[in-house]
Amino acid sequence: MLIKNISALLGPELNFISDTNVQIQNNIFKRIQPNIKSSRKEESIDCEGLLMIPGFINAHTHIGDSIGKDVTLNSSVDKRIHPVFGAKSKILKNTPHENLANFMKNSCHSMIRKGITTFVDFREGGLDGVLLLKKVLSEVPLRSIILGRIEFYQEIDQIRKNSSFPNEKTHELTELLKKCDGIGVSGANENSNSVLNYYSKTTKLRAIHSSETKQSVSKSKKTTGKSETIRALTLKPHFLIHMTHASKSDLFSTAKKTRGIVICPRANSSLAEGIPDIELMQKSGCTIALGTDNVMINSPDMFREMDYLWKVTMGIHKKRIDPKEILKMATVNGGKILKKDIGVIGHGKIADCIFIDKHALDLEPMHDPHASIVHRASESAIKAVMIGGKIIHGKL
Repeated sequence: MLIKNISALLGPELNFISDTNVQIQNNIFKRIQPNIKSSRKEESIDCEGLLMIPGFINAHTHIGDSIGKDVTLNSSVDKRIHPVFGAKSKILKNTPHENLANFMKNSCHSMIRKGITTFVDFREGGLDGVLLLKKVLSEVPLRSIILGRIEFYQEIDQIRKNSSFPNEKTHELTELLKKCDGIGVSGANENSNSVLNYYSKTTKLRAIHSSETKQSVSKSKKTTGKSETIRALTLKPHFLIHMTHASKSDLFSTAKKTRGIVICPRANSSLAEGIPDIELMQKSGCTIALGTDNVMINSPDMFREMDYLWKVTMGIHKKRIDPKEILKMATVNGGKILKKDIGVIGHGKIADCIFIDKHALDLEPMHDPHASIVHRASESAIKAVMIGGKIIHGKL
């Protein structure tokens, strides 16, 4: 396929090019340069008036709770999403799999229409939960990274005693990891150091929630005398989730020992927990990606996530942020943290991208493409979505 006369945001710095050609072969970006001649067998499409940007990477979701949208709206964080006694846990356990699958599929289609080409899901429910999501995805052309979890959580006294991972759970964890891309651990406050260390020896992707709430930070110090983040790092995670209330020293340790942090500002705010300090994260050397978190709390919409983060951060800290950095969090940085050839339009990268109508009512005239995408664009501006070199939504 040859895409002709298109504007694009290219490379890891999302450099704006007003007019170029993009050749796609074998699901990757083969050549990007003006005046590429198409072969007779090659489909050629004139895309004048469109802007090609990398497909969004929604780096943290829980789509299993799609059936519980806005339940227990005014409850505390624990009452809503605690992995053991929260409303979410009860909903997931008491809802027939067929019903869960239908609403999970709806969320997947919603993500595609909003330009999300890859999502990373913390999948509850053990092996059955992973297999259910894989069944849903067999019918949806959306790239996924599934981080499974066995239903095993420890009490405070077990954490203080540093109780080990039980032998009877070993086979369950082994079978789980055969079917998914890694593990997504609920948090340090539900696991002893011994258990976190056991999980650290698994060979696939590892991620963990950390320092999401003031309560969780306080609980870790009260239970163990150590910060929640320092304990989470016992997992040797490839990345951490949230870090809304992480200290400066926590962030420096995270920068040294992980690939980065996935923040979920709308979810944190909807839970009345504030927003992460992205300026301090950047100064600490952390790579930051974006996620939309629980569907029961948020719509899986990266346009809204970027717009909210850009404006609320400036409103609180009274400092201008380059919108390009926010857009990188939704694209380039997700690819870096996952170590996948996605999130970038460049030679040899997987051909995941969004085609934006530059003449859309809310965008024209587009004087600053990065700002326009971050705080003006929406699903309505998308002309088409491509995953792996194939148009899977819309048309050109």
